[in-house]
Amino acid sequence: MRVVESVAGLQAARRSRGADDCGLVPTMGALHEGHLSLVRRARAENSEAWVSIFVNPAQFDDPRDLKSYPGTLDADLGMLRGAGVDLVFLPREADIYPDGYRYRVTETELSLKFCGAGRPGHFEGVLTIVLKLLMLARPRRAYFGEKDFQQLRLVEGMTRAFFLDTEIVPCEPMRESDGLAMSSLNRLLEPPERERAPVLHRLLARSVTERQSTDAVAAELKRAGFAVEYIEDYNGRRLAAVRLGRVRLIDNVAHP
Repeated sequence: MRVVESVAGLQAARRSRGADDCGLVPTMGALHEGHLSLVRRARAENSEAWVSIFVNPAQFDDPRDLKSYPGTLDADLGMLRGAGVDLVFLPREADIYPDGYRYRVTETELSLKFCGAGRPGHFEGVLTIVLKLLMLARPRRAYFGEKDFQQLRLVEGMTRAFFLDTEIVPCEPMRESDGLAMSSLNRLLEPPERERAPVLHRLLARSVTERQSTDAVAAELKRAGFAVEYIEDYNGRRLAAVRLGRVRLIDNVAHP
């Protein structure tokens, strides 16, 4: 497994790859089984599997969230090596944003709703870093989890808008045995909060089956001790964002 820490090094790796196809899994580290499921798919569907690890400061609207984001680089590299990853890209902020983040990608509709409504600039940061990674690595395919459904749709829309050749591959979210969607932030939950967290998915799934309104689901979640940011239906999904202690949880279920 090659570890590349510079933009020039990644560009050289891309040139040396020649005509071989590559699957890219962009991450912010603190890896878990959900990330590895994306890696395994990239490994199976491409001649090489590449992973980027970069905690992107541009997508954090609250500096405290950036500061508290878990860093587990040694463990991450061990997991990726065991998963058969061919290359890991570990860029520095100065390499990714040599312009000081003056140039950025802006979307003017979907990015302002749901998770974007209360997090100004978040999706600008997401789309900008994803575009940079796709332009640098030039993968045939890039893999994104459906847990971040709004993000997935925005990335898909960006690749179409800018005529990128990369295929965006959506992947079903991995869940813990109790139904909680896997997330790097789950490790920040206090034990009582971790016990309560799976209620989010259970109520979402039940609400779709029983055809409850989004307001009814929000009321149930509040009674269960969650601070509800939103419950909304969009594009065949029921989306939710809540806070439990200091951790923000998102999830979604298919909504007929």
